[in-house]
Amino acid sequence: MPDYHDDLRLAHVLADAADATTMERFKALDLKVETKPDMTPVSEADKAAEELIRTSLQRARPRDAVLGEEFGSEGSGPRRWVVDPIDGTKNYVRGVPVWATLIALMERGKGGDRPVVGVVSAPALGRRWWAAEGLGAYTGRSLSSASRLAVSQVARLEDASFGYASLSGWEERGRLNRFLDLTRACWRTRGYGDFWPYMMVAEGSVDICAEPELSLWDMAANAIIVQEAGGRFTGLDGVPGPLSGNAAASNGLLHGELLSYLGG
Repeated sequence: MPDYHDDLRLAHVLADAADATTMERFKALDLKVETKPDMTPVSEADKAAEELIRTSLQRARPRDAVLGEEFGSEGSGPRRWVVDPIDGTKNYVRGVPVWATLIALMERGKGGDRPVVGVVSAPALGRRWWAAEGLGAYTGRSLSSASRLAVSQVARLEDASFGYASLSGWEERGRLNRFLDLTRACWRTRGYGDFWPYMMVAEGSVDICAEPELSLWDMAANAIIVQEAGGRFTGLDGVPGPLSGNAAASNGLLHGELLSYLGG
């Protein structure tokens, strides 16, 4: 099995630099915010963080490709870094601390591209999560000060906590009734949104989560962390990994039931 220790250390260095950039402008009264063609916001901090990460990768991993939310795809090859400079930009621009920088390394293999390294850094929450293939998933302040993550052992849907982002996406895709049926079957539901419910699945504090439409940069880092914590991460079609354009994550024990409500 390949050794991803160096790539994981690099991802932490990139996250450290991005954290410094994003926190400097968080809650700034003169923060500049634009609206992208898809009607979602982008701030100057989003762009600055991604530019910083790209520049660092050009120096440290010049042969690797990069895909980022703000500046698209660059390069080609079997290794590709996937970056969301601020996942949760709407929270960021409103001063809500639930946002994070997502950094993943994907590698091409016999089964296609798969995430092999992932870091999710939420500096306004004082939290960071990470994983690498075969090395497990962790949370903590640094590589040397961390605790290992493990998903829950909840095996019944009526005992499960379900995290999601919003109702509108399910309604727009004609799946709202199925979504509401799932919420009624669960013990507890909360609209945490963005990266956070996936990290809570990895920690074992939430048992299932799903979203109907996502981009690769929203999912790649989350996927490897959930998987290395012992959970499952698939599309709503049940295909493993972050390539389906939507996501279903669970502790593994409840994945079949999750897909039976929302899949297809």
